[in-house]
Amino acid sequence: MRSPLRTAMTGAVVTATVFVGGSAHATPPGPGVTARLIAQKTVGDTDYVLREITVPPGQATGWHYHDGPVYGYVKQGTLTHYHPDCATDGVYPQGTTVREPGGPSDVHLGRNLGDTTLVLDVLYVLPHGSPFSEDVPNPGCPFE
Repeated sequence: MRSPLRTAMTGAVVTATVFVGGSAHATPPGPGVTARLIAQKTVGDTDYVLREITVPPGQATGWHYHDGPVYGYVKQGTLTHYHPDCATDGVYPQGTTVREPGGPSDVHLGRNLGDTTLVLDVLYVLPHGSPFSEDVPNPGCPFE
């Protein structure tokens, strides 16, 4: 079983990127995509983790899903969000929120198609000890 500190360290230190885990064929986050731990609390069997995610212009999060729901607030820039059919399922400008329900049926990718750095405050509501996300291979889209 992972402790909350180990979970946070896995995301912040080992990878120094947005997402953790995955296979050799997973799509990693783009260069310069980073995450900073803001707060973390475990209540019962649930980890509540708040992180600030930064995505430089032209970069993406990598294809992934979460083991629980995730709530994001766009502090700066614009998030373009995709599902595995390669179509945009939402464009979220500064000041808007996005919700991802979680689970392997919710594979997605976030991209920064603008010329301003994308900054997201993200609240993860995960089963205790879960990684922040599970990387998956590109589902066949012409972009990462």
